[in-house]
Formats: sequence, structure tokens, C-alpha cells
Amino acid sequence: MKRVEKNKELYIYVAVAYGVTFLMGFLMWYGNSKNLDLGIFANAQMFYPAAGVMLAALCTRKKDTLIPKVFYVFFICVTVILAALAVISVFNPYAMIDAGNGYFLPVWSWVSQLLLIGSGIVGWILLLAAKKEKRRAYGLCWRNGMSSLFCIFLFLALYMLRTVIAVLCSGEWAAFGLMASNPDTWILLAVLPVNFCLLYMAFLGEEYGWRYYLQPLMQKRFGLRGGVLLLGVVWGIWHLPVDLFYYTQDSQLPMIFSQQITCITLGIFFAYAYMKTNNIWVPVALHFLNNNLVPIISNNNTSNVLENQTVAWSELLVSLVMNGLIFGVFLLAKPFRKATE
Repeated sequence: MKRVEKNKELYIYVAVAYGVTFLMGFLMWYGNSKNLDLGIFANAQMFYPAAGVMLAALCTRKKDTLIPKVFYVFFICVTVILAALAVISVFNPYAMIDAGNGYFLPVWSWVSQLLLIGSGIVGWILLLAAKKEKRRAYGLCWRNGMSSLFCIFLFLALYMLRTVIAVLCSGEWAAFGLMASNPDTWILLAVLPVNFCLLYMAFLGEEYGWRYYLQPLMQKRFGLRGGVLLLGVVWGIWHLPVDLFYYTQDSQLPMIFSQQITCITLGIFFAYAYMKTNNIWVPVALHFLNNNLVPIISNNNTSNVLENQTVAWSELLVSLVMNGLIFGVFLLAKPFRKATE
């Protein structure tokens, strides 16, 4: 592809992934000042990176017959609808729907959840209907099955190791034992694969933008290791609106640094898994597990478990050391030692 077209692709990607994100951040600030529920904004934001990749491809590669156009257009449409719902939820925040038995649900949140699940089902149909060469050409094929499963189970083992270390450091064995003895814990773990099949679109929304598109560009420019480290930084910066107005209300600055630690260290392992498997569905699955194991491990199975957290400065050094040793060490793994092409 010509350099001009590559630059145009990058500009479109940045305009959508970052431009839309930070524009919506102003509405998040307004909604936060009114104590409104901003969950739809967080869900919609996850779609923007992949939507940027897909829009850029559709605009610059019009003659490419291998683009999975139907899936791309569908994904972009879902993104636009979610963003519109987020905007509407700020200006009409108290619209409710009767769920029966005297219960009322916020209508925009209810509609967005239905959209996430429905789009996941339709997305699978469109992906499977697309020709295999189209999925392969644009990184949407499942490949390298054994290596992919290895990376997923390795992540689960490392995640549990980190959890056990955190419990040892905090002395909260009683809470951990309560979680392990709760039958709901094992039921929720058992249905995770089903939930992934329904909710994967949001996680594809991030990973298709970060790992599939931006990671190779960053690595080509800054090296295999340097590119991934810088990608972790820009991934963390992308989280600023949710860091400031959703994840916490009383510890914004520590949250920003905590997000950087998370994105850099997890980004290293996600990059390792993607480089080892060349399978975008692996980081998608890892991202899903990282987010959806939180309510199970914390024994707090609510939709807003990530909202209104408190992060202390004293926690950052512990997080840096623990995540660095568990995930950051993969920067020394074999895929990162290959010569840059």
C-alpha cells in the first residue's frame, strides 16, 4: 500500500479511536457532575478502536475485494448506535422501563445490553458467512489452536497466581474461602465461555484496534519491545475519560497511574500471546477474562463492580512489582527476541 494511503488510514484510526473517545469525555464530565450512570459510555468506548480500523480500511481500500465489508459495516453501525445511546442517556437520564413485579430498569442501559448481546449473535453469523479468505486476510480467523489454548490457560494460571499473592499480602483468606465455597462462583466460571460468545464484540472492539492494527505499526517504528511498551502507554492514555469520570470519584490521579501500570504490563502479555499465535481471538479472550473474572474473584457480581473504585498511592508500587514480575517478564520471551522484520 502506498505511504499516503497508510497515513490516511492512521489518521482515520486516530480520529475515531482517540478523537471520538475524548469528545465523548466532555459529555462524561457533564454526566459525572450530575451523578448520572455512565456505564453506556464505557461500553461504547470499547468499540471505537476497531471501528476506526474498519472505517479506515473501507475508506482507503475500496478496490480490495477481501475486506469483510458486511461485518465491518455492521460493527461500525453498532458503534454509532451505542455512541448515540450514550449521548441520549445524558440528556434523558431518567427514562425507565417496567421490568415487571414492581421493578424498573434504566431504559438506555437495558437497550445497550440487548444491543451488545444481539450484535454478538449477528456478528458470529456475519463472520461465518464471510469467506474464509476474507477472515484470514483481515486477521479474523481462529488459528494455531494449541498455541492459542496454551496462552489462554497460561493467562488464567497467572491471573490466579496474582490473586493468591494479593490475598496473601492482604490477609483476606476468609473472604477468599467464602468466594471459593460459594456455588455461584463455580456457576459463573462455568458460564464464562457462553458469556464470551455473547459479549465478545466489545473486547474485539479494543483488541482489533490495539493488537491487530496498532501493535505492528508501533513495533515496526520502535522495535519489538519498545513498540509494545509505548503501545501500553497510549492504551493507558486512551482510558483517561473512564479513569476520570467512571472508574473512580475520589482518586483520579492514582487511578491514571494504576491504569498505566495495568495497560503496560498486561499489554506485554497480550502482545506476547498475539505474536506467538497470530490469532486476534486470543487477546480478545484474555481481555474478556481479565475484566469478567473481577466480579467473580471479588465476590461482587454486579454490573458496576469496576465503577467508583478507590486507589491509594501505596497500592501502586505493589501493583507495579506484582504485575511486572507476573506479566512484564514476558518481554524477555522468545517472540520478543526475534529480529525485527
